[in-house]
Amino acid sequence: MIQYYVGIDGGGTSCRARIRDHQGRLLGEAKGGSANILLGVELALQSIIETVSIAAKSASLDHSQFAFMHLGLALAGAEHKSAWFEFISQPHPFASLVLNTDAYGACLGAHNGDSGAIVIAGTGSCGLYLSGTKQYVVGGHEFPISDQGSGAIMGLKLLQQVLLAADDMRAKTPLCQQIFQHFNHDISEVVTWSKNALPRDYAQFCPLIFDHAHQNDPLAIWLLKESARDIEMLIQALVKKGAERVCLMGGIAERIGDWLTPSTHKWLVTPEYDALEGALMFAGKPEHNLFKREEA
Repeated sequence: MIQYYVGIDGGGTSCRARIRDHQGRLLGEAKGGSANILLGVELALQSIIETVSIAAKSASLDHSQFAFMHLGLALAGAEHKSAWFEFISQPHPFASLVLNTDAYGACLGAHNGDSGAIVIAGTGSCGLYLSGTKQYVVGGHEFPISDQGSGAIMGLKLLQQVLLAADDMRAKTPLCQQIFQHFNHDISEVVTWSKNALPRDYAQFCPLIFDHAHQNDPLAIWLLKESARDIEMLIQALVKKGAERVCLMGGIAERIGDWLTPSTHKWLVTPEYDALEGALMFAGKPEHNLFKREEA
């Protein structure tokens, strides 16, 4: 029976799947919901199954082929051992699962399996340097206590400044006014929303920040400068660990280049492949599991 290999890149906002056959031919791709395992292992697995189903359908495959699919899972939150074991212990319909972090998959893809480093700044953020079999990780300890340079942190800082403006403790810029209008000019609505808001909910405001920065909004410019400095901090931490090539990946990182200092650009290189290809590189290869099952 034909074996299939599936790369999964899952974060706090979305999950992407790419299916290839045993000869490496691309069969299908799809995008689904959140697959950060710290937001719920059952929810993450459900998102993965649904996304693979959509990708399989586009390839004229169905659930009967799931038993022949080997999944390489590059998932946010997989660095947390308890969550890793909780996720991997769930029953699933696939031939095999190999689970590592979203950063690991992105770094493998970015440098085509060679040594190199990445900084991911999307909904969350972290830095990773792979040197042979060694991994060096900086940041990425989850929102709100870490994830500097991420969309979630940028959105959080934005709302903090909007509330200051609402209380007349800072100038009301057009960006402030648009965000406050989003919450019907009601501080209590912002506060109530924040009680259950997820990282992706904060990150949803980032496109507006970039748009307003291009219109010279002072708050938007300040926020992007803050994010750029945070991303540079991650880059410098990786360089100190020996990295000579760093790829920026993720929705924020890919747009922040103009805000980085010129000296930072000398470390930056263009990714060779994406995180899905990185995940495909370890699909069906259990030696790439972040933890070993016998540790449970």
